[in-house]
Amino acid sequence: MKLVEKLEQVQGPFYTFEFFPPRTDQGFSNLLLRISRMAGLKPLAINITWGAGGSTKDQTLELASLTQRDYGIDTVMHLTCTNMLQGSVDDALRAAKAIGIENILALRGDPPRGEEYWIPTDPRFNYGLDLVSYIRSSPEFSDAFSLGVAAYPDGHAGSTLSEDEEIEYLKAKVNSGADFIVTQLFYDVDNFLRWLRKIRSYGITVPVIPGIMPIQAYASFLRVTKLCGTHIPNSMHADLESIKHDDQKVKDYGISLSVEMIRRLVEEGGVRGVHFCTLNLEKSVRSILETLGWAPGHAKIHTRLIAESVGPAEQPTTTNPDLITTPAGATSSAANGLTSHVANEGGTGRGEVNYSATWDEFPNGRFGDANSPAFGSQDLWGGYGRITPSHPHPRTFADITALCLSFLSGEITSYPFSTAPLSSESQLILPHLLRLAGHGWWPVSSQPAVDGTPSEDDTVGWGPPGGYVYQKPFVEFFASEAIVERLERAIETMNGAVDFLAGNKAGEIKTNMQDAERNAVTWGVFPGQEIIQSTIIEQESFITWKVRISRLLYVRGHLNVLLQDEAFSIWKDWARQLPPDSQERQLLERIRDTRWLVNVTHHDFKDPEALWSFLFEDVGLDDDTTEFATSADVV
Repeated sequence: MKLVEKLEQVQGPFYTFEFFPPRTDQGFSNLLLRISRMAGLKPLAINITWGAGGSTKDQTLELASLTQRDYGIDTVMHLTCTNMLQGSVDDALRAAKAIGIENILALRGDPPRGEEYWIPTDPRFNYGLDLVSYIRSSPEFSDAFSLGVAAYPDGHAGSTLSEDEEIEYLKAKVNSGADFIVTQLFYDVDNFLRWLRKIRSYGITVPVIPGIMPIQAYASFLRVTKLCGTHIPNSMHADLESIKHDDQKVKDYGISLSVEMIRRLVEEGGVRGVHFCTLNLEKSVRSILETLGWAPGHAKIHTRLIAESVGPAEQPTTTNPDLITTPAGATSSAANGLTSHVANEGGTGRGEVNYSATWDEFPNGRFGDANSPAFGSQDLWGGYGRITPSHPHPRTFADITALCLSFLSGEITSYPFSTAPLSSESQLILPHLLRLAGHGWWPVSSQPAVDGTPSEDDTVGWGPPGGYVYQKPFVEFFASEAIVERLERAIETMNGAVDFLAGNKAGEIKTNMQDAERNAVTWGVFPGQEIIQSTIIEQESFITWKVRISRLLYVRGHLNVLLQDEAFSIWKDWARQLPPDSQERQLLERIRDTRWLVNVTHHDFKDPEALWSFLFEDVGLDDDTTEFATSADVV
């Protein structure tokens, strides 16, 4: 059914869920299990995102087909129009129509990862407005879809337009045939209500569905809001600052904040429903809806008197007839409640880790497990930023080493492989990182060994209070092929104590891990819960999508999974800022083409020096004179 028609008919509060196609087959299967559970929450519709430049076209269409056909949920398929090959938009619209999709969210879209510009490869499309106008003017598609468009209450991060100009553009999209509006995420309710009143004064009357993204983790919250240009009230900054090291408190705060926001939107703004950006996660959204009393079967519960019998004299005099129950009725109600709880919280047992709806909720969006439906969620907003002309232009390998050392030492607060300063956790192993960088092994991520530190610890703690966290030490860095070969030889003598994965731009992989081997490098033990394995290093996540490799950043020292193309495109983006024949560009392109990205993990988490002893003594790093450590090394 068309969403615009459902919006006209719906009486009570409503909500929609947004999902993105996972990066792996197992993640895709586990997302289907998750959606099947969340379908029980009776969303008005489900949104399925479309990757930049059509990069997830097949997965988007497959997922949209399954949610529409198998789960019977009206599906809104996102569709972007920039960087799409000639005719791709027509093909996507025909495919959507063929599988019964009746709703499209028409967007301009971002360029594919590794591309610098929004390129109108199909001359019909430069902006979202062009896509709306095209669909409405097409005899083939004009009546086939209900069309939605995006709006930005805090302003579009990539736009130079004033707010008035942005609203005029939004009005043009509506006038061209958009039926509803879904907004970008926001946290400033006062500003949203002001903006809503303003767009109404411009004559925009179509339904506006506010975008709500529950805060899942402090680091991901900072990254996403920075990329989206989201305004954060000072009170939120203060609230989060005091709890940012406690993942459970941050998640609980995100739930409470979302509930408060939605209540204000309904009571003060007359908003009838919201759009949840789920990040393919379940727990927070379910908790929000249950707290609001919006979830089916979770209406406000009244305390009831249990009486031996319910006769006329005992009937309640209020308008609610359910304030008294019998012992048998109370027992039945409790049993039904427990059954419902188990059904909601447990998986179906068909492949989801721990058979739980919440197995991948922690910590901090660091989904190193390729089986997680949320694997790759960090990639949704364009990664961690792009190289800009303001970045330095090294002429030698020693210049890059010096830049890396400056970042590690705190002389600069960011460099091309990290947009945030070095974390307090990485400070624990700073001498080792400096030593690595000084030899030309440029580290891009790491974590120290942790052996049963309380989960409340400000530096390495995460998850619920009262628990203990553990970490195997690992480091990831760029190195030459000669160093990779030396690592291989040294690891053969370690009797399984060390694992490594290495890959290059060409897609070659070297490893001592078995195909299905999974190395949990971060885990936590918490009261009343199963052990949570929050970060996993495995071949599948290492080589997902065309042998893509994790690019790991310093966010409290933990794994943040991105993709290989992203890791090596950093060098490409850096090089493209420079003239084609320049020495600087040739250097960066040579590095991209010849260096390997290497991950080394030591299994002895009880010895904080085990990893470093292996690298510096067994591999013999300090004896190395072949890496690029002198200013004389130039292209």
